[in-house]
Amino acid sequence: MIDRRVALISGASRGIGAAIGERLVQEGWAVSLGMRRPEQPVWGPEAHLQAYEATGAEAEADWVAAALERFGRIDAVVANAGIMLPKSVIEASNDEMRAMLEVNVLAPQRLAQAAWPALKASGRGRVAILASLSGKRVKSARAGAYAMSKFAAVALAHGLRHEGFEHGIRATAICPGFVATDMGTSLSDRPAEAMTHPADLARIVAMILDLPNEASVAEFAVNCQLEESF
Repeated sequence: MIDRRVALISGASRGIGAAIGERLVQEGWAVSLGMRRPEQPVWGPEAHLQAYEATGAEAEADWVAAALERFGRIDAVVANAGIMLPKSVIEASNDEMRAMLEVNVLAPQRLAQAAWPALKASGRGRVAILASLSGKRVKSARAGAYAMSKFAAVALAHGLRHEGFEHGIRATAICPGFVATDMGTSLSDRPAEAMTHPADLARIVAMILDLPNEASVAEFAVNCQLEESF
């Protein structure tokens, strides 16, 4: 077993996931990166890579087993992989809703479930669910179907927090607005420089993972623009 904390990060090939991985490596973590097409990042030459599809029923258990074989421990799970289909709750088909719920909710639930014994053994296990401000309010009709999945993702974080609290596990729903990623820029006319930068979101995640058990953060909302509540 290595003497550094180990984090699993899904959707780690680019954008928010890559930024979180880079930040954690800078702060001394060992990382296991779940990627659809694994490729060793320049910033993480020693990172463990795992071919990971969030739609595979056994993918999470296989990933956890591989990470434990490599490192002997898991201290944090960062569920970052997600998809967004800009459809209203009337327009979205059953298949489209199932796809968003599968990737945005069920896959993170399975990943946390698979890693649960290791997180308990850590004594200060951490789960960060990359949700969205769309998990706190419905911004527009076209965000409605996506919001359904992200409201569920926020609820997942709260459920994990309650289940794991007595075992030292702390779970947080990270709820950003527009982030300067391929997804963010494709959904808004707002210029990328006026959106939250992935590196700044990574700083927030790293801080939350590092807090002691006595400083539990249930939700963390971050926005690049002024809204009534966020």
